[in-house]
Amino acid sequence: MLSNNNKVVFLATPLFRELETGIEEEMCNQKQTMSTLAFSMLQFLLLIICSLNSFSFADERLFFQCLSTSKIQRYQLANITYTPKSPNFPFVLDAYIRNSRFNTSRNIKPTIILTPWLENHVQPIVTCAKKAGLHLKIRSGGHDYEGLSYTSKTPFVMLDMQNLRSIDINIDQNTAWVQAGATLGELYYRIWRESKVHAFPAGVCPTVGVGGHLSGGGYGTMIRKYGLSVDHVIDARIVDAKGRILDRKGMGEDVFWAIRGGGGASFGVILAYKINLVPVPPLVTVFNVPKTLEENATDILYRWQYVADKLDNNLFTRAFLHPVPGKKAREFTARASFIALFLGDANKLVSIMNENFPELGLKKEDCKEMPWIKSVFFWAEFPDGTPETTLLSRKPVVSSAFKMKSDYVKTPIPRDALRGMFDIVAKSGTLQMMLNAYGGKMSEIPASATAFPHRAGNIYKIQYLLYWNESGPAVEKQNIDVIRNLHNYMTPYVSKNPRESFLNYRDIDIGSSDNGPNAYIQARVYGRKYFKDNFDRLVKVKTEFDPENFFRNEQSIPPLISKQ
Repeated sequence: MLSNNNKVVFLATPLFRELETGIEEEMCNQKQTMSTLAFSMLQFLLLIICSLNSFSFADERLFFQCLSTSKIQRYQLANITYTPKSPNFPFVLDAYIRNSRFNTSRNIKPTIILTPWLENHVQPIVTCAKKAGLHLKIRSGGHDYEGLSYTSKTPFVMLDMQNLRSIDINIDQNTAWVQAGATLGELYYRIWRESKVHAFPAGVCPTVGVGGHLSGGGYGTMIRKYGLSVDHVIDARIVDAKGRILDRKGMGEDVFWAIRGGGGASFGVILAYKINLVPVPPLVTVFNVPKTLEENATDILYRWQYVADKLDNNLFTRAFLHPVPGKKAREFTARASFIALFLGDANKLVSIMNENFPELGLKKEDCKEMPWIKSVFFWAEFPDGTPETTLLSRKPVVSSAFKMKSDYVKTPIPRDALRGMFDIVAKSGTLQMMLNAYGGKMSEIPASATAFPHRAGNIYKIQYLLYWNESGPAVEKQNIDVIRNLHNYMTPYVSKNPRESFLNYRDIDIGSSDNGPNAYIQARVYGRKYFKDNFDRLVKVKTEFDPENFFRNEQSIPPLISKQ
């Protein structure tokens, strides 16, 4: 791990452990005793080749040969490199797989995993992968819903950013530099340690990685007051396909625009973002008021649609629809839980709600006042009294298989359609829907201000969720069909031409690309849904910044004509 003066403390390395366990000793002629801090170039290359013999791929060997002549010290390289024969390879791979759908024998595993400790480690990894013709994929928190950062249909190398996690808070300037591998929980904790009246507008899941969250837009419970996470990004560091570390000035305003909502993995390796912190009051207020169908949930939700985007900008509300057990065995009904964060006190919140949304019947006893940091635990559904240090844990609360989808709603859904929606949720016994209010600051920022386009005109965004614990292709298909059926039912009531989707809720159903000669045509299908009119500008930026399409995945931005 790193000390404060950025010196690397040597740990037992995966490649040395491979020799110690006797892997392919005959290729090496004999097991040698060597110093971990000083060994010859030939010996180092022999170690690498011994660990790669199962691949029989010249490109991996060329990759390590290139790295061995780079600025990465050899003992450091050995300490950040994992091959399938490394004892810790499964642990490193599995540690940040958040969707167990993609942790099966059917999924192609990376041929190499690299976990750099220093930003200047990333540069030669990129240039050597490009020289060797290797496909490089980048993972920060591992929360991408389709596993595109750690799975592929073809062989690939994974660059895991988990160790690049430093956070430098400057309260006097209301800013912070945050490396891509840091989690939201770590960021929130560090801000809280420095100030009780500062925060950052981002997501409710503490284990999400900063790199992917911010590059895809990033939103949370302060969206109506402060907008998106990317609306508060003021600088960044990125490694481009040439191996250069570029800041905002170096990359240019077009690239800086693209990596704020357009997905960083299409353009380079995001190393860090510089963000503006936002003020919060010493105490905020939350509530969670559930209403079943028998308690008139349908009519309350219908009314919510007319006020959700028009309430006080300090107030964010979410309607959470989910099945609950009915009166008979094995029977389900549906419930809508109305959840809120208000940047103010309970008395003011009750007054606002009773004036604008009396149908909910909010009472002061439904409300809880707390410091902003405690509201993070409320939204993450942690129990009362959870210590702040819990935000430093990288272990997800739930690790199961899931499928998620998204939609945007621009006109209120009719009552009859809501009844049908509730009915589908109830009968499924598993489906969930989160309806997140828009309006406020989101309606004030132009769609072209950042690559994220879903701004004015939206009442709310829908997230569809379905979790399951069973395994196997048949079970997976059955569950995915259930959520697709609900998504199909919603078609008449959501955005059209295109039917919009949220990039950070990755959904391979809306299209994919093989990154071949027809990549642009294929990418237009999902690109219009994710980025609307911003898609063509993203393609132009990609064409100029990464014309060979080195940084790519199944839903990346393609160059107009690839020089690959």
